[in-house]
Amino acid sequence: MTPLPAKLRETWRRLSRLDVLAILLMLAGLISAIFGLASNFANFLEFLAVLAVIYGLFRLIAWWRSRLLWSLRNRLVVAYLFIAVVPILLILTLVILAGQILYAQLGGYLLYEDIQRRIGMMADITEHIAAAHRHLPAGISEEESERILASQSHEVHDRELPGMTIDFSNDATLLRNIANAKAGNVAENKNSFAGLVEQGGKLYLVSLRAMPEGKGVRVAEMRLEVTPEFLGSVAPDLGAIQLNLTRRFLGGPRTGIVYTSGSDQFETTGRIVAKSRVVHPAGYWFDPVVTGLSRLDAVYVAPDGRVDPLRPVLVTFNARPSRLNRRIFASLGEFSGVLTILFVAVSVFFLLIEIAALVTGIVMTRRITTAVSDLYLATQFVRNQDWTHRVRVEQRDQLGSLGESFNEMTGSISGLMDEQKKRQRLENEIAIASEVQNQLFPQKMPCIQGVELEAICKPARTVSGDYYDFIQLSPTHVAIALADISGKGISAALLMASLQAALRSQLLTPGAENMSTAELVARLNMHLVRNTADDRFATFFIAVYDCSTRRLRYTNAGHLPGLLISNGTAKHLEKGGMVLGVMEDYPYEEDSVHVPPNALLVQYSDGLIEPENAYGEEFGVRRLQEAAIRVQNAPPRGVGQALMQAAEEWAGTPEQADDMTVIVARMR
Repeated sequence: MTPLPAKLRETWRRLSRLDVLAILLMLAGLISAIFGLASNFANFLEFLAVLAVIYGLFRLIAWWRSRLLWSLRNRLVVAYLFIAVVPILLILTLVILAGQILYAQLGGYLLYEDIQRRIGMMADITEHIAAAHRHLPAGISEEESERILASQSHEVHDRELPGMTIDFSNDATLLRNIANAKAGNVAENKNSFAGLVEQGGKLYLVSLRAMPEGKGVRVAEMRLEVTPEFLGSVAPDLGAIQLNLTRRFLGGPRTGIVYTSGSDQFETTGRIVAKSRVVHPAGYWFDPVVTGLSRLDAVYVAPDGRVDPLRPVLVTFNARPSRLNRRIFASLGEFSGVLTILFVAVSVFFLLIEIAALVTGIVMTRRITTAVSDLYLATQFVRNQDWTHRVRVEQRDQLGSLGESFNEMTGSISGLMDEQKKRQRLENEIAIASEVQNQLFPQKMPCIQGVELEAICKPARTVSGDYYDFIQLSPTHVAIALADISGKGISAALLMASLQAALRSQLLTPGAENMSTAELVARLNMHLVRNTADDRFATFFIAVYDCSTRRLRYTNAGHLPGLLISNGTAKHLEKGGMVLGVMEDYPYEEDSVHVPPNALLVQYSDGLIEPENAYGEEFGVRRLQEAAIRVQNAPPRGVGQALMQAAEEWAGTPEQADDMTVIVARMR
């Protein structure tokens, strides 16, 4: 039984009846939703399926929690996170949210104060005009006086209040209506008004002042329209500003955003966007944009003269904390820099303390859990009758003494098991050598566009003397290597490992894709000559293919010629030199061929052509080439299997006298 079915069977065995019922309900609800069943029973079934999903999530969380917290290290890590890290993260989150609220409130206050300052300026102007009107010099008419006062006001205040108009009339209707609408406020002055007024779909800064004269009343009216240009000059420390006018929402379809204030509802209508206002650039690395929402109260004047004393104007804006900080610390002058540096220094100090505490906690946790984990792992080795394992003793504490006692116990027991292990040592060495050799073969094929690689190796013994490798040198270059080591068994495997290490050390360096294959083979030859016995050698074939230029560079060091098959013909790749490990300074050659589209590269060891039939005839290169041409359009795996099968059929027996290896590469 494979591991996966065994795990599934174990999982199914642990399911309770309620778990099985929940799974069945989920499946039934899923089927009902897929087929769109519409009935009371189907709806009830889908409701039960939702409940089953919730139950399944709780069960899954409980299972995951039990698996996660089984390890002592995980338990300590989770406890440390909840004790130290999570509170700090929550505090930081709270500080960030508090900063967002504080800066949003400060931005709203700056905007409100700037507008109120200008409204107060207009109120002062009308008050000045009223005072001057009461003390008109003799010989100056009322019209002439009003013209002079208006001209003086424009001369002084046009810079702060651009576009302001000053009018005089005997009609006090607007002032009277506003005063009557605000009659609920006992402190309201009925002879003057200054504030925001929405009239005719526009928003104004308005100041009204009644000036008694004779039997009537003369009204001075100052009006400044809130335009995008005017709004662009308000609160320069803020970024973009937008005012949203509203109207009472009495139900029906919505055309804007509905805003609730107490028991009243308002719907946004028009908007005024400040001209040429964008958020300021960041003052330092952590300077996020703060978005604020505020409200201004305006008096609404309907076309029929009806007055609504409370009509909210919604304000949205953004700003940088660095700009707002300048306003906060402006009164401190040069001391603000000292306080800022002190705050940063304290913050860095606290951060270093927290980092030190975190590192200390991690180190202590790791020491404790490592000792416990080593002891647990050691018990598993003992359970498997492996008495050679020893616990690492790194600390001279109680856990270290426990580890030493455990090592002494296993050491005394291992002495009794040595005799039995000696008889199995040779078999174990052979098995280990085979496992190591399997690790030397490529575990994953390179991913090169248009190149399909396959290799099949059938050793004659437990350990093979053949070696093949695929090494990706760049996104477009791949190296293909095949070697036949002299001899068989463990000695051949060791030489194979040495050759593989030398080859990969040369190719897995920057720029290896441009290295000459002849130079590479010469270096490998020098390595084998200097590091192996005189009777040890290896045949070797190396090819580097570039899919972008479709060029195949190769060097054949005494190996059987490779086959480049295309359109029913085969080219032999045999240029190179003698075998590796014989002569140190032998000059090798490199050859380069252009690879046609959909070509097939076949490289093999001598074990594939040496099988003999009943008459003593070898399979040979020619028959191998013919077999490869017959199946040249098959996938690389199929080509390799067909060549192996052809050699076995020629010999008439599956028994092998030598290692059989074949490499197949399809270049699309």
